[in-house]
Amino acid sequence: MVDIATRVWNHKWKIDPIVRSLLDNDFYKLLMCQSVFRNHPDTRVTFSLINRTKDVPLARLIDEGELREQLDHIRSLSLTRGESTWLRGNTFYGKRQMFRSDFMEWFENLRLPPYTLERRGDQYELTFEGSWPEVTMWEIPALAVLMELRGRAVIADMGRFELEVLYARAMTRVWEKVEVLRDLPDLLIADFGTRRRHSFLWQDWCVQAMMEGLGPKFTGTSNCLIAMRRDIEAIGTNAHELPMVYSALAEDDRALATAPYSVLADWQEEHEGNLRMILPDTYGTAGFLERAPDWLAGWTGIRVDSGDPATGAETAIRWWKERGEDPREKLVIFSDGLDVDKIKALHQQFHGRVRVSFGWGTLLTNDFRGLVPGDRLAPFSLVCKAIEADGRPTVKLSDNPNKAMGPEAEIARYKRIFDVGAQERMDVLV
Repeated sequence: MVDIATRVWNHKWKIDPIVRSLLDNDFYKLLMCQSVFRNHPDTRVTFSLINRTKDVPLARLIDEGELREQLDHIRSLSLTRGESTWLRGNTFYGKRQMFRSDFMEWFENLRLPPYTLERRGDQYELTFEGSWPEVTMWEIPALAVLMELRGRAVIADMGRFELEVLYARAMTRVWEKVEVLRDLPDLLIADFGTRRRHSFLWQDWCVQAMMEGLGPKFTGTSNCLIAMRRDIEAIGTNAHELPMVYSALAEDDRALATAPYSVLADWQEEHEGNLRMILPDTYGTAGFLERAPDWLAGWTGIRVDSGDPATGAETAIRWWKERGEDPREKLVIFSDGLDVDKIKALHQQFHGRVRVSFGWGTLLTNDFRGLVPGDRLAPFSLVCKAIEADGRPTVKLSDNPNKAMGPEAEIARYKRIFDVGAQERMDVLV
């Protein structure tokens, strides 16, 4: 096991590029990339970095030259022979050859496209433009770079013993959480923490802690590189990006109203079983389910990713019952802002009523809250989203209006078309 504190002290990260492989990415990104490669290979998109936590001045904390160095390094990466073999030959979700040969040939030759970086006051404006299959692969690495560079800036002046104590305290915190979770009966939990991790080495340590502490209750990691190296399951399905871009491409209001279901119709042609998970909250969960075609009720389950999680799960349970499905046979994955107390409460409320699983993100792989003066290592809310597709703006409404994004006029139009009524605002913690 890597001695993280010593590595930080001895090398000041020089031997550790933040992103060390194209597989240092989330599994859902590869699945979505293949879907996009098949269905919309020529769509042009723009992705942009969005720091929702304005009091974290990234441009003051992070040296622009160091940021460019890390981004340029990512552009030099390509799949190794071993990585390609793992993707081509491994079994994912019980299926061999998950990734088709034409997609793999494209992926093996991929180099990430150029980026545009400018400073705007105390923040960076970082954008990526190009074909959708290429640009989508920037999202997770870009977030990981910004998160880790911020962390490096905070701990740069710490002494050796200070670093030892910092990581000892953080490790103790993670292990105490694991000890609480392993007492939950029939728990299923995975690491979803790549995008806002403290560092690659720290995410890898957290995964090893979960493997040892939880055993079979720990179902895997979203990070493909760690999954390959630790010989565990790669976990993930799809994200809001797909309905956001499909909707932006809609020619009129009628096409827009059906766009979120077109996404899942395309997905259904490629995937089955536990990969058939509905993410219903892009334009409001209640309305999405109310208008959903009957064939969607037969899917395996739902991922709850915004708004009040208990409300989202109860809405799904009612919907399944109305459509003649047994909720006890369905899977609900909770993945928004989770920590131990919320995981325990949701598990207790829904255990036995549905199959429950958790995708644990930032507060697994980046919980350094209160461990340095001024709380300067506390996690913050950073996203990288598709903001434009073929020249048209994208929109996300969410079940939490504080997560909404897009031009105001388009947000109003989407709310009208998707019949989104009053929404409860909730703090966006991570």
